[in-house]
Amino acid sequence: MDSQSTNGYSEEQLAELARLVDGTLPADRRAELEVHLSESPEAASIVARQEAALDALRGTAGTGAPARLRARVERRGAAPVARRRIPAILSGGLAAAAAAAFALFFLALPGAGGLSTTGAAALADKPWTQPAPGAVAGTPQLLNAKVDGVPFPNYAAKFSWKPVGAREDAPSGRRTRTVYYESGGRTVAYTIVSGGALHPPSGSRSIRQDGVEFRTFAKDGRTVVTWQRRGHTCVLSAAGVRSSDLITLADWRGKGAIPF
Repeated sequence: MDSQSTNGYSEEQLAELARLVDGTLPADRRAELEVHLSESPEAASIVARQEAALDALRGTAGTGAPARLRARVERRGAAPVARRRIPAILSGGLAAAAAAAFALFFLALPGAGGLSTTGAAALADKPWTQPAPGAVAGTPQLLNAKVDGVPFPNYAAKFSWKPVGAREDAPSGRRTRTVYYESGGRTVAYTIVSGGALHPPSGSRSIRQDGVEFRTFAKDGRTVVTWQRRGHTCVLSAAGVRSSDLITLADWRGKGAIPF
């Protein structure tokens, strides 16, 4: 885990905090820790991510999350963690496994690792550095390019947007691939981000269509649409293209060939 996620806390400190939030810390140590919680910007950052994780995990209650996981989430939410602060020094001696579990807890957060949706959208302004991927043999709706198993669509036949190039980046350690399409002198950029989904920017407009939520916003003169496919953030953007047209592209399923 990078320093931005842990804010410089040691594995032992994170492990103790993990035991505090999941209810396994002994009562006497819990009381001592809560008494010594003090103002700290670093701790506030960690607490904010805890709350984001709680919100995200609570949202799985209707999508088949295991009952034990939901129960742990409710235990975490029951304590007023948001009003607490972490002391500068926490006692050590805890198992490294607990710290590792806490690290995974943070890495699973949407948006953890520093990359934002607007940051992913900014990749569209970079030039392509690779040739355009070709169509998948036998499945012309797909291009021979993917991120974590999520393939890119081929818009050439259906919409006349032809792939012209691609590039790969790793902003904040998140692997991304962007494919560029051109039509009538305009360019559309399609980025897929590896790992967990990113939070859409505040103030973005929500449009739900065919069971998928699309969020639209403007950035640096480009219209941007973001949504999720198989839990991965996808970002489609262009200058001079209406959001409704971008959503039409984003929502295209290719008669079932494009997985969502």
